[in-house]
Amino acid sequence: MAKLPDDKTLDKMESLLNVASDFTRLKIMYSISDSEKSVSEIVEEVGASQSLVSHQLKVLKKANLVTTRKEKTKVFYKLADHHIVELLSVVYEHVTE
Repeated sequence: MAKLPDDKTLDKMESLLNVASDFTRLKIMYSISDSEKSVSEIVEEVGASQSLVSHQLKVLKKANLVTTRKEKTKVFYKLADHHIVELLSVVYEHVTE
């Protein structure tokens, strides 16, 4: 990582890290890190209200950190790609050393 990224890239990095740094959003991302889940499954695992989880999922989706799949009336969420799992893993390793 020798070269400083340009301002546009740094701005995108800052935005992503700001979105990912919320306590509830971190719990949600961990909840769906290995498989897609419905909102009700995420609510149960994370231990937050349905309205809070739904709001945070909307924020994560807008930031392209999660994707959705609809099946009848249920919406399933999963992490957008392997980079998000890697980011969570690196941060976890860093803080638990």
